[in-house]
Amino acid sequence: MCGVVGMVGSGPVNQSLYDALLVLQHRGQDAAGIMTCDHGRLHLRKDNGLARDVFDNQHMINLPGRMGVAHVRYPTAGCSSSAEAQPFYVNSPYGICLAHNGNLTNADDLKRDLFREDRRHINTDSDSEILLNVFAHELTAQTQNLSFDENDVFRAVSGVHQRCRGGYAAVAMIPGFGVIAFRDPNGIRPLVFGVRDTENGPEMMVASESVALDTLDFDRVRDVDPGEAIIFTEDGQLHTRQCAETWQRSPCIFEFVYFARPDSIIDEIFVHKARLRMGRKLAKKIQRVMSKGKIDVVIPIPDTSRTSAMSLAHELDVRYTEGFIKNRYIGRTFIMPGQTVRKKSVRQKLNPIDVEFKGKNVLLVDDSIVRGTTSRQIVQMARDAGANKVYFASAAPPVRYPNVYGIDMPAASELVAHGRTEQEVCDWIGADGLIYQDLEDLIDAVGKKGKTQVQRFDTSVFDGQYVTGDITDAYLEHLEACRNDDAKTTRDETKPVTVIGLHNDR
Repeated sequence: MCGVVGMVGSGPVNQSLYDALLVLQHRGQDAAGIMTCDHGRLHLRKDNGLARDVFDNQHMINLPGRMGVAHVRYPTAGCSSSAEAQPFYVNSPYGICLAHNGNLTNADDLKRDLFREDRRHINTDSDSEILLNVFAHELTAQTQNLSFDENDVFRAVSGVHQRCRGGYAAVAMIPGFGVIAFRDPNGIRPLVFGVRDTENGPEMMVASESVALDTLDFDRVRDVDPGEAIIFTEDGQLHTRQCAETWQRSPCIFEFVYFARPDSIIDEIFVHKARLRMGRKLAKKIQRVMSKGKIDVVIPIPDTSRTSAMSLAHELDVRYTEGFIKNRYIGRTFIMPGQTVRKKSVRQKLNPIDVEFKGKNVLLVDDSIVRGTTSRQIVQMARDAGANKVYFASAAPPVRYPNVYGIDMPAASELVAHGRTEQEVCDWIGADGLIYQDLEDLIDAVGKKGKTQVQRFDTSVFDGQYVTGDITDAYLEHLEACRNDDAKTTRDETKPVTVIGLHNDR
């Protein structure tokens, strides 16, 4: 999962892009990058680390210009080398840079075609560089001379949709022209745009989540439709066009469960309210399968589960309290590369308040259970703090299948619920009882019981039904072999780092 931002302003955009990355930091903690354009010249700063560590005052001074794109990353494809931090750049045609959130499921085929047929060289293992080169090639095919316009760009995006499969939300920038943003025809990954008025004229921004617009005083216009492309021209014009032959709203439901900030709106669904409804649905299931009299207190696993846990406790009429203190200087363990790092960081991140556990029957509530390592350690923390009984509730159903659209859970063997019954998962994490949300209830909670324009959600991590329809067992086996924790560790330790950048002041 990554966060992308693109902006055309009436003045320098470097500060706004940086501020947007801070707000989107939850979407990726591995690397950050900003590229701006000033009088046709591109300026780049990117490196591994949090946005606040990647950019200092001098870096910001070296990023002039009234338009730019930015990115925060955690790696699902490629390696975690700083060479694969984004944005990426290709100089032909016109000079194009691109930042991308998602995953191309036919990346290997595209890479081969780019080399053999399009005569384009790919320098990294990142599918974002592949997407950039596909877009660049399609734009070349639309233009017969040095001039081009928005219609050529829209036709190029149409070519991207015809060639690329998977989930992708991308922002690109062409010097002397503007910023382009587009979303895959299923709308799996989120993308939203807005405008704000300034003394020097209107400014336009596109970002992965609406919260980036809100905090910078942009008025949210709407989500970018699946398959749609939007263009902010350098002179302040807005162009939009549907570029896919067929499209549907099928956002990833895990955005609402875990990734998105609660104050974001995705496809007209308020994430905070969706999580409140998740909690109420889960409470009703708890009432069906176990007596609420067994529970003395409801305690959330901070931070994402708080909203669901509060509404669950209210529905059950059981006391809600905070039982864990979180060290906010430790990253989100689910998106940390490597199981060893995750195990070590859980204890550093959370510390129990013993008085809230001692002698009580505790219901711990989390947004989901993915690998199970965090859940297992937290259950043991609760026991060590003196809990009498420790029950565990997940606001999401069992995660049994790999994600192929940009979330870092590609290896089925690393998912605790894969090949296990719910009781076996309960035994593995060491809880006295485990209650999962039903998938139908989750869909109803997020989709407001059909009161949304979403035609279907991508729920593949729960039911194995992939909305793009192109995922085979052979593909999943290949994905697991390439992207499990052991493979990532080996790749990161052995891969040589070659960095080719322009004005990339490290």
